[in-house]
Amino acid sequence: MPHSDAIDFTGHCLCGAIRFRGSYDASNDLKACHCGQCRRWSGHYWAAILPKSLEIEGQPKWYRASDIARRGFCPECGSSLFWQRDGSDIIDVAAGAIDSPTGLNLLGHIFVADKGDYYQIADGLPQDPCE
Repeated sequence: MPHSDAIDFTGHCLCGAIRFRGSYDASNDLKACHCGQCRRWSGHYWAAILPKSLEIEGQPKWYRASDIARRGFCPECGSSLFWQRDGSDIIDVAAGAIDSPTGLNLLGHIFVADKGDYYQIADGLPQDPCE
């Protein structure tokens, strides 16, 4: 029997109007993004998975925050849920919106040169100033 490295997941926004399910690679490279846009988008920093498959129930609203990507959120409760690079079929999913247990592990931090001045990153994980 073939071994699968895919982990199934489910999740939803705060109010439940947007629900999703899919799978991600067990070796998912989960990193926290500290860039200014992600901090404003999420209220702190952002961490997301890159799913192998994704089904979304409900109608997220999409906001073009830059010239390279769009961000999806629930139009009812405002939960930040998705990020999608232009030209990509992959929609990144907010790790915080995935139902527990996730099986995810934070592996590092990106864009730390732009992090907020109100916190320190002291978990010992790798920090990349630009990405």
